[in-house]
Amino acid sequence: MPSWLDAMPILLLATLGYVALCSASPFGTCRSCKGWGAKVRIGRSGQLKRGRECRRCGGHGQRIRLGRRLYNATSRLRREGTR
Repeated sequence: MPSWLDAMPILLLATLGYVALCSASPFGTCRSCKGWGAKVRIGRSGQLKRGRECRRCGGHGQRIRLGRRLYNATSRLRREGTR
């Protein structure tokens, strides 16, 4: 039996798991600011200080997952094509 047939159930399970994750939780934490919404730095007194607003997430601390972005694009394309 070819090795790619052995890998198919694992890949199918991983894909279905990611689809379920994107449908249940379409937003993930921003990788740049780690969910803070801004760059965080340590001040001279040793406490955390909030810096400028994160450019990647716009200060929200969350981003849309890639799978959800693909789903939104395909559903928008279908909706605009069937009008």
